[in-house]
Amino acid sequence: MTDIPIEVAAHPSLADINPTDWDACACPEAVDGRPYDPFTTYRFLKALEDSGSVGGGSGWQPRYLTVRQNGQMIAAAPLYAKGHSQGEYIFDHNWAHAYENAGGRYYPKLQIAVPFTPATGRRFLTRPGYEVIGMSALIQGAIQIAADNEISSVHATFCTEAEAIAGEEMGLLARIGQQFHWVNDGYKDFDAFLATLSSRKRKNIRKERAQAQSFGGDIITLTGEDIQPEHWDAFWQFYQDTGNRKWGTPYLTREFFDCAQETLRDDMMMVLAMRDGRAVAGALNFIGRETLFGRYWGCIEHHPCLHFELCYYQAIDFAITQGLSRVEAGAQGEHKLARGYLPVTTHSLHWFGDPGFRDAVARYLDAERDAIDHEIEVLTSYGPFRKSNREEQQ
Repeated sequence: MTDIPIEVAAHPSLADINPTDWDACACPEAVDGRPYDPFTTYRFLKALEDSGSVGGGSGWQPRYLTVRQNGQMIAAAPLYAKGHSQGEYIFDHNWAHAYENAGGRYYPKLQIAVPFTPATGRRFLTRPGYEVIGMSALIQGAIQIAADNEISSVHATFCTEAEAIAGEEMGLLARIGQQFHWVNDGYKDFDAFLATLSSRKRKNIRKERAQAQSFGGDIITLTGEDIQPEHWDAFWQFYQDTGNRKWGTPYLTREFFDCAQETLRDDMMMVLAMRDGRAVAGALNFIGRETLFGRYWGCIEHHPCLHFELCYYQAIDFAITQGLSRVEAGAQGEHKLARGYLPVTTHSLHWFGDPGFRDAVARYLDAERDAIDHEIEVLTSYGPFRKSNREEQQ
């Protein structure tokens, strides 16, 4: 197999790539059900592109990589030329400042990632049976593009642990980070989950849920065809509010939510707080084969604990009901710990063309890894579970 020539190509638009070929690499498991995560599917990435959320003046210029052998597409990667470090959630601003202070040009850089999405998943997408040759060709292709165009670096963010290990063996620098995830230990309902917590944490969650439910309206959960255009109109308001407060400018365009209505509704679970006939707050989740991915939250009215209810507790309820293994609650947020979301390790890979800078980053990553490992250990020890359950979680 490896003696057959392979062809690596970069594409400025997904329109140049057959959707079936892309998804055969991105989500071959979806033939008999949901993909493990919807974020690398053709429909999700195409929605970002068609809506203008990437491309144009966004600072995310598509350069999708494909690998072909014997005319068959065997691997792909969502590659972007980045003019900044926004929307990544694995921060390299200090690296950029150091590189430029030393007289280099850090941007543009190459990013193998799902834009604006801090969710772990495969970044080196391969057909089954082509994992090794496909990943190797994608990495070599990205590095070659960087070298040919005097681009400073290549980064693959929120990759899987297996990809991180394989990438490190290929000479890339591996970096770890931290998120908070909720794990379903076969709970039959929310009360069964609460029973595993310490008495104080259990009472606190019950109190928060009661406060949230008393906001003066109803909380509804919508998926698939139940999500209607008016719901997106409301959620766009929520998203703008959060985006303006957190990032200055929302990453997604209004058109993305129109695309979501057409092609992504079956991948989504929306929670809305309805009062007097209108939505006053909402949370948006994406549904994977085994995982619920919490992504966006916003509101036009502030009510005590409504954020916790819509983002965390409703997500747990849904995961238990649907038999999902976990809830990934997005980036950062130590407040999630008290609500049953424990710290886990995330992974990324990095390549630098400058050997001296690479060595400096490698030393930094060694120290950072020790600090994050220690932080995860400490945070886990402060988790809300009763001692016996905490040991099982570890």
